[in-house]
Parts: sequence; structure tokens; C-alpha cells
Amino acid sequence: MTAYQHDHHGFETRAIHAGYEPDPTTGAVIPPIYATSTYKQDGVGGLRGGYEYSRSANPTRTALEGAIAALEEGVAGFAFASGLAAEDALLRAVCAPGDHVVIPDDAYGGTFRLFDKVARPWGLEHSPAPVSDVDAVRAAIVPGRTKVVWVETPTNPMLTIGDLEALAGVAHEAGALLVVDNTFASPYLQQPLRLGADVVVHSTTKYVGGHSDVVGGALVVRDEEVAERVAFHQNAMGAVAGPFDAWLTLRGLKTLALRMERHSDNAERVVAFLAAHPQVSEVIYPGLPEHPGHAVAARQMRRFGGMVSFRVTGGVEQALKVCERTEVFTLGESLGGVESLIEHPGRMTHASVAGTDLEVPDDLIRLSVGIETAADLVADLEQALA
Repeated sequence: MTAYQHDHHGFETRAIHAGYEPDPTTGAVIPPIYATSTYKQDGVGGLRGGYEYSRSANPTRTALEGAIAALEEGVAGFAFASGLAAEDALLRAVCAPGDHVVIPDDAYGGTFRLFDKVARPWGLEHSPAPVSDVDAVRAAIVPGRTKVVWVETPTNPMLTIGDLEALAGVAHEAGALLVVDNTFASPYLQQPLRLGADVVVHSTTKYVGGHSDVVGGALVVRDEEVAERVAFHQNAMGAVAGPFDAWLTLRGLKTLALRMERHSDNAERVVAFLAAHPQVSEVIYPGLPEHPGHAVAARQMRRFGGMVSFRVTGGVEQALKVCERTEVFTLGESLGGVESLIEHPGRMTHASVAGTDLEVPDDLIRLSVGIETAADLVADLEQALA
């Protein structure tokens, strides 16, 4: 929970400098990978810098936690072994059996599975509501029992936009926390804590790491009391980021701003192509003026990001064919890496919600638009749709 002194600096400066001062002994500008499980104590209980055991704290992880806290403008950051490990620790920290949470009606499949198959048997009830409908979210709250309103914006894979300021008001009037999964936007495009959210969640596997080479998760919190509870549960549950994973994630974070600009540029080119294509029945992208959440996204996001979903005229068979025919776009799950990915949510990332209220259309294709040459991405989609 190291504080960063230079909070008046711009995003790109913080992304490179926050969380770590050059090593006083060697002057190393990048934190070392502290591949150690334990630390020498100066007498019993005499800890150097608060380090005693690497589940509790590790200097490489501390650097990452300080950096992501600075970018999301929270009081503390916490790095986990995966995004779902971060979500699980948060639920245990702020909820108890008998409590209730509101979740998006098109939540990420893994988040839904955590609520439905892990947290519900433990005693935590949930109700889905569309994040774009503030009144529906308010109606889904159970007075006195709802402890968390859980939001993704944009959502996965339907790219629905929630108005974070309005949702924070609804959550707080019910005495609940607003938790925002900011994975799709990244800290560069959106800072939910500034808009009233209490906790930000990231799968740092995605845009933060940015290179499809490390799995991780993070929480950033606005309030010291919540920070203490999360810190206790992070240590007590133990699903922490290892030092090498933390180092890779921090390395990715340093170029986040540059990458998000290019992801957004390329996505806009791809969207323009798809919108004019006769085989495409619908393009879903918050940057399109006809997107129902466009005005809200324009207000709370810096740009509209690299995630694009679209539906094809030929139904599920054509959707599967397009996914299998691309050459520059790699058929694969996950998102947010430098390489472009294509997938069929109904059969891949969102198979766990088939047959539920969260089921996605079977003619839907999701793109994670990478940072390759834009013309190559357009040409690849052109041949796959031909």
C-alpha cells in the first residue's frame, strides 16, 4: 500500500513512475523480480520495510499495486493470481452469507459462474439487471440485504454501457458498494473511482498486461476501511500474484496509454468496415452514435476501446465459419493483447451462461482488435466474410 507522491502528474507519467523509486543501492530503474519466499528479520519481529513472507507482501508485487492504485486514483491496490481470484477475495471481504448482490444481466461468464456456482451455495444471493437501466438496477436491490452493485461497463460481450455516476448514487442510497469491472476500458480509458465507484476490478491478464503472456487480477479501492478488509482477505486467502507475474504485468502497464490509443484507432477502422458490409446485420461498439450507450460512454470514457462485437446475417453457421477463416485475427479466448483475436461467445467464452438469462446470441462474433496494421485487419475480415 505504498503511496505515490506525484499524483499531480499525467496518466502516462504515473504509468511509468508510480509505485517504485529507482533502487537506492544500484539505481536500477525497473524493480527487480524478488524471487524470495521469506525475508531476514533484524531480531524477532524486526521487519525491513514490512516484509516477512511473500504471500503477505513482496516488493515486486508492491510496485505493481502502487502503480495500478495511482492510475485508478485509489487509496490502495491489490494484485491477485487472476481476475477471478480478485473477485472472490472481494466478495468474501465485503459480503457475508445471507447478503445479496446485483450483477449485470450480461456479465462475463466467469463472473456469473463465481456468483452462481461458488458464492450462492455459500449463501450469497444475486439478481441480474441491465447495467444500462438505472431504474432496473434500483428495482433489483433488496433493501437492507444488498451489499454490492456489481457493474461492467462496457459489458462482455454485448458492450452495454452503464452510467457510473448514476449507478453510484443508486448503490449508495441503498447502503451498498458500487464495484466496477473496468477490464474492457482499462484505467487509461475510464477511472470509475472518480465517478463514485467504491472498488475497481481488473483482469490484468487483458489490457493492463497487454501481451497475452501473464494471468492476473487487481482490485483498487477508494476507502481505507474497505482497503483494510481486502488486505486481510488477500493475505488470509492467499491467491496473490507471484513476483514474476507482477513484474510482467507492471511492464505491460507502462505502455498502456500508447496501446489503448492504437487499439481504439484500429477498432474504429474495423467498425467502419463492418458497418458497411452486407453480411453484417449489426455492429455493436460504443463509439457508434446509434449505440444506446454512446452519449454516456462519450462522457465517462476517454475513447471507446478495442472491443467490437458484431452479428452476421447467416446465423450461427456463418458466425462459426467467419471465426475459423480469419488469418491475422487469431481464434482464441481472452482479449486485450497486442494481437487481434476473434471468438464465438456462445460456444467459447460464454458457454457457461447458455440456457440462462445471460445467454448471448448465437450469431454474435466478438473481436479484440489488436495493434497490427489496420489495413491488414480490415482485409482479413473482408476475406473471412466473403
